[in-house]
Amino acid sequence: MELLHRREFVQRTALLAGAAAVLRDVPASFAAVRAESRAVARADKLRVAVVGVRSRGMSHVQGFLKNPETEVTVICDCDEGVIASAMRTVEKAQGKPPRFEKDIRRVVADKEVDIVAIATPNHWHALMAVWAMEHGKDVYVEKPASHNVREGAIMTAVARRTGRICQVGTQSRSNPGMRQAIEYIHSGKIGKVELAIGLCYKLRPSIGDVGRREGEQKPPATMDYDLWCGPAPYKLPRRRTKNGTVHYDWHWIWDYGNGDLGNQGVHEMDKARWGLNNNTLPRSVFSIGGRFGYIDDGETANTQLCVFDYDPQLLVFEVRGLPTKDYKGAKVGNIWVGTEGYVVCPNYSGGVAYDPKGREVAKFSSGSDQYHFDNFVQAVRTRKYQTLHADIADGHLSAALCHLANISYRLGVEAPIGSPRSVSDQKVVQEFTAAMLEHLRENKVDVEKTIGRFGPLLTIDPKTERIVGNEAANALLFREYRKGFELKDIG
Repeated sequence: MELLHRREFVQRTALLAGAAAVLRDVPASFAAVRAESRAVARADKLRVAVVGVRSRGMSHVQGFLKNPETEVTVICDCDEGVIASAMRTVEKAQGKPPRFEKDIRRVVADKEVDIVAIATPNHWHALMAVWAMEHGKDVYVEKPASHNVREGAIMTAVARRTGRICQVGTQSRSNPGMRQAIEYIHSGKIGKVELAIGLCYKLRPSIGDVGRREGEQKPPATMDYDLWCGPAPYKLPRRRTKNGTVHYDWHWIWDYGNGDLGNQGVHEMDKARWGLNNNTLPRSVFSIGGRFGYIDDGETANTQLCVFDYDPQLLVFEVRGLPTKDYKGAKVGNIWVGTEGYVVCPNYSGGVAYDPKGREVAKFSSGSDQYHFDNFVQAVRTRKYQTLHADIADGHLSAALCHLANISYRLGVEAPIGSPRSVSDQKVVQEFTAAMLEHLRENKVDVEKTIGRFGPLLTIDPKTERIVGNEAANALLFREYRKGFELKDIG
């Protein structure tokens, strides 16, 4: 074995190691085969670099530590002040500390790294993934796959051109309970599916108005803030920077985040599209909403209604960041409505099927993040991206829905959110609009005076992934990248 080059050894053992992952759910009689294959895998583990470890990245650390075919060898973060937990966790599990790197460019150039796992702010996802794949690394990238529509298409093209494996962190795709629920829908057991509903009813309090009152703030002294900005414009933060909020409240700033639609919401957007079994962009989209209930440093909507036309199917998505009741038992989840029943999934791992009269007829439940990490490792071993449950092509489409709705919202006409504007003549849209206004009233928002945005209807060409007849909207499909952090468009 010593005479074999490492890559050659991986290729020779990939089939056996891949078989182990495939056999995870087979009868116990195959236990010996599975044990043997994992023993072989441990002889040549895949080496993982986890990038961004203050929050979600710790799930990456744990996920790869739990898989017997991987080891975490590098922790990368531009803020040295947040790495202690990750370093301790890896050392405790593996018996030796990982190497720390501040700059992702050193990580992707490292020939001793096989996998780059990305859990950074959204504006870095695409560039890091492309750099990693072009340097021969396989990639696990957090949701949303991209910060804008074009990035997702570029990531997909690079993955195919380089032959690299790229999984997106929408882990519901791997949870057995959720997969059973979607199969139930696809099998026709609720009839013809006419409507998918995605909900992100997640409380999002004010982030404060330090920036409005005081202007620019100092980033943490432990952070390389120029590197944190990366491809985004270099602007000092105009929001709280103490107590770690600089590490999370970027979600509500357009330069870095995509609001809760592209944060928590992209999970539910992905499941909504998955249930509809649609693998293109929709024919059209529009969005209305605003940032209501407080005045703070956030820029994105905290209340948003989005409608996607997949003719004859409809996808309706709603964000509510103020206190609210559930909808059909779900707050952060999905509902699919068919001609012969409906399915409600109120979490990541399962749901309940009902007949048209609301009587429970089936239940689905099981799942954890680990299934998703293991699915990724299986694909890395077999070199088959088709094995992935959330390949970058799927991640691109689901993130693009969020971006397109945000484009409509950002180009919207400002008017009192309760003004009698014609939003849609579709009954379900009118019902959701009325419910949104009632929700705002319950939160003491004067809908007759409070300004919101009414986005234009954007007609989309699913083949070119461009917006028809609206150059202002097309300009928001991509962004300008800062010198030294450019992402080249593939055209």
